[in-house]
Amino acid sequence: MNNHQYVAIMAGGIGSRFWPMSRNRLPKQFLDVLGTGQTLLQSTYNRFAAFVPAENIFIITFEEYAPLVAQQLPDLPQANILKEPSRKSTAPCVAYMAFKLMQRNPEASFIVSPSDHLVLDQQGFAKLAQQALQFAEERNALVTLGINPTYPNTGYGYIQYDQVAVENNVFKVKTFTEKPNLELAKTFMASGDFLWNAGIFVWKAADVLHAFEQHLPEMYEVFAAEANLFDTEQEHDALVRIYPQCTNISIDYGIMEKAQNVHIIPASIGWSDLGTWNSAYENMDKDYLGNAVTGKNVMVIDATRNMVHVPDSKMVVLQGLDDFVIVDTNDVLLICKKDREQEIKDYMAEVKRNKGDKYL
Repeated sequence: MNNHQYVAIMAGGIGSRFWPMSRNRLPKQFLDVLGTGQTLLQSTYNRFAAFVPAENIFIITFEEYAPLVAQQLPDLPQANILKEPSRKSTAPCVAYMAFKLMQRNPEASFIVSPSDHLVLDQQGFAKLAQQALQFAEERNALVTLGINPTYPNTGYGYIQYDQVAVENNVFKVKTFTEKPNLELAKTFMASGDFLWNAGIFVWKAADVLHAFEQHLPEMYEVFAAEANLFDTEQEHDALVRIYPQCTNISIDYGIMEKAQNVHIIPASIGWSDLGTWNSAYENMDKDYLGNAVTGKNVMVIDATRNMVHVPDSKMVVLQGLDDFVIVDTNDVLLICKKDREQEIKDYMAEVKRNKGDKYL
């Protein structure tokens, strides 16, 4: 690790598919979803803090969540909590970080990572991340980590890559594909040249800004006009002017799918995006009947393969249910078939129509 290398952890999302545990005021990245004793944000921060000094790690979040970040990451300098004035997708977030680092250190390179993913192989991740940083710096490349797929998942994007390595375990990217249907996902798996898109990107600040100038010129110009105010007391006021002018577009769609110098490093690091209760279930310890239980006072009687998340203080007796998600909070109880969890957003919309925002 050198002093030109930084990390930007994106922590501004709502995590609506983890409702009712994840709420507008306390999204999933600030929760201990897996019952490990650490929130997802804390786990992500610690993953990077193992090889990056705290002063080089930044958390980019919606301004309402800044106090939560400060509370959960007391070792992080307050100045490293970057506050977005409104929720946009990931492209404005990356542009903000790149312009800010260019003001601070024109030689900067940085890793962009979501705050709410699971990585079981911490050492393997650190090794690949450092390899990606070195490759990006030497080749002026935009680099992403791709996950070796283990089954035809329809909830992830896929990245196709050349089979001939540019150098050890680094390959040129051919195509990005949004979430496929099952048949297409099976085809991707069988082909052997597709990886899951983990949303982890590595580049030099100057190189990604050049890509913005080429592929998202309006956004580039809006940030460039105010960039001299970054790393000053006027930074937040500048962002308040910038963000309403930015389109709501992801870095994947806005930059990565269009740029030419994109490379990928395949990874087998025990990764999951923890996007749904089912993905949490897959990564939790289970009892002999296949139930994943968080809660100290849960009795399971003749019930199998359930995902149960309830407060430690509540006595819960579960009988006769198979393949359900059961999530209890102080004001909402969700009982839903595991194979219907994709409809949770629909349930939330119905709650909003009938009860307003109180339970969201």
